[in-house]
Amino acid sequence: MNRHVMLAIMLFLGTFTVWAEDSIRVSAADLHDLLERVERLEQAQKHTNKLGYDSIDAVSGASKPMPKDTVTDQPPTTNDHQRRFYIGGYGEVTAKHCWFSNSYLRYGKNPEKYANDHFGEFDLPHVVIYLGYDFGRGWSVSTEIEFEHGGTESAVEIEEEEGGEYEAEIERGGEVALEQFWLQKEFNRYAILRAGMQVVPVGALNAHHESTEYFGVYRNEGEFTILPSTWHEVSLTFMGSTPNGWHYQAMFLPGLDSDRFNRKNWIKPGTGSPYEFKLANVFAGAARVDYTGVEGLRLSLSAYCGNSFRNTLSKTNAELDAGAYKDVKGTVTIGSFDFAYKGYGIVARGSATYGHLSDAAAITQYNIGMRKGSVSSKQWVASDALAAGIEIGYDFFSLSPKLTGRNQAFYLFGRYDYYDSMFRYDTKPTDMYAWCGRHRAAVGINYFPIRQIGIKAEFSYGILKPGTRADGTRGKLYNDEPQLAVGIVYAGFYQL
Repeated sequence: MNRHVMLAIMLFLGTFTVWAEDSIRVSAADLHDLLERVERLEQAQKHTNKLGYDSIDAVSGASKPMPKDTVTDQPPTTNDHQRRFYIGGYGEVTAKHCWFSNSYLRYGKNPEKYANDHFGEFDLPHVVIYLGYDFGRGWSVSTEIEFEHGGTESAVEIEEEEGGEYEAEIERGGEVALEQFWLQKEFNRYAILRAGMQVVPVGALNAHHESTEYFGVYRNEGEFTILPSTWHEVSLTFMGSTPNGWHYQAMFLPGLDSDRFNRKNWIKPGTGSPYEFKLANVFAGAARVDYTGVEGLRLSLSAYCGNSFRNTLSKTNAELDAGAYKDVKGTVTIGSFDFAYKGYGIVARGSATYGHLSDAAAITQYNIGMRKGSVSSKQWVASDALAAGIEIGYDFFSLSPKLTGRNQAFYLFGRYDYYDSMFRYDTKPTDMYAWCGRHRAAVGINYFPIRQIGIKAEFSYGILKPGTRADGTRGKLYNDEPQLAVGIVYAGFYQL
């Protein structure tokens, strides 16, 4: 039915009272709810066939709008222009209190010194603005700007106490990044080419990182620790989907920079670039396959492979070839499986990611030997890292047709993670980095008063690995890490 005709009918019903055996009244609130439902149905119909990793997840509530699947050779009309603009975003407002220390020395030789310490934080982890436009004839553009931790603020002040000297000050920390900017040509649903700054869809978190697509107040610790998040690179991508629920993506991109690998985050710091350009002395490939052919279920495999060692400015290729690092490649190989299920009031999500770095001992030696002031953290790097986790929640509002009809939800959830950024390495006793591996258990709630906004609370407990103490006994080397966190999140994407 035409939306304008439906609107006229609803306005008519809202103006007059219809009396039958029982009186029926259409209140302003009911009318507003009905209009919202019509709008959601329209948007869902328009976006049902969207392609790639910005498409509607078969499980998640949030989705990024994409250009229409049908490629037309006709130029857009004025009305088409009004419906070809896409806007949206996501973000989080969070607060937490931690019953452990945030000192950089807490994993040092005397962890007991920090056993009774605690701290709190208020934060804006991510605030993202999304803009996109469909030019027609299969061409589209998309941009995504991310403000992390409130962005940055700086100012220049005249210091009266210092003779009127001009002084630059940093007022607030944080980051501002162009997380996505790509141009796309869609030939048909099976073949799409995309070039520009794009998300590398390796692991569950990178492919589904909007704040309404996970239960925790913060992004899941395991993948967030060992993989870049959100991982984005200038790249060339071929992607598409089939009518029976297969979605595929293959990406060509520059390799990581092994100069910046470290013990806590493994290869995570090696993405992007500390320079005004991205080094591309070595290259990599990434791929992802999703299957959504079963209602409510998504099964996904993703992988990454590429060299990392020669993406450096510290030495020339000739110097590396003439020295002990001639045959060092630093090949990073990552494999990941993730899934999501939604049905009968239950939402379950899980993932398992394993990564290997060749020549880890040689890269460690090279990084530690870099000069002072270099981009390297000069730390030991693992040859293997892993992360696995699962979360399950039940929507108690699913028991009420009235609340379900209003797109409200109230989940009680539990989550378990295990991850280790120094799972295997070639040098030093493993107990030296026992704090890099841990179990984490969490319980909490997610309340969605409307589909796009969530209110979250969780209590988590990080259990660090045991090791060998100085006296030769086995046991706990570092303090466990309990934490209480709350947050308000949003994610909304609309076609205008």
